[in-house]
Amino acid sequence: MSFNKRKTGNKGEYLACSYLEEIGFEIIERNFQFGHGEIDIIAKDEKTLVFIEVKYRKNLSFGHPETAIPLPKQKQIRKIAESYLWKNNISDHSCRIDVIAITQLKGQAPIINHIRNAF
Repeated sequence: MSFNKRKTGNKGEYLACSYLEEIGFEIIERNFQFGHGEIDIIAKDEKTLVFIEVKYRKNLSFGHPETAIPLPKQKQIRKIAESYLWKNNISDHSCRIDVIAITQLKGQAPIINHIRNAF
């Protein structure tokens, strides 16, 4: 991954974490890697463990960030979430997958779209 892509991703994840903490989530882990994939944020929403994919866009040349998670990526996120549960011996816990889509056009405040139970 190029430096600029990573820098942009880090900004999106920072904004997402700040937002999540503001609404009462507890951040458990960032950038959990398993195999060739990664889950951006793992957090707790009360008693629910939440696996969060963050999509951040500085422009809409490639469409809205919500549309950038095709079915293969969704399957990969599910597998990595299952791996996290297995690795941490978590078997009886409520879980879900959310998406935080952030659009921040030049000179504007970020617009955050939090999609709970995204897939």
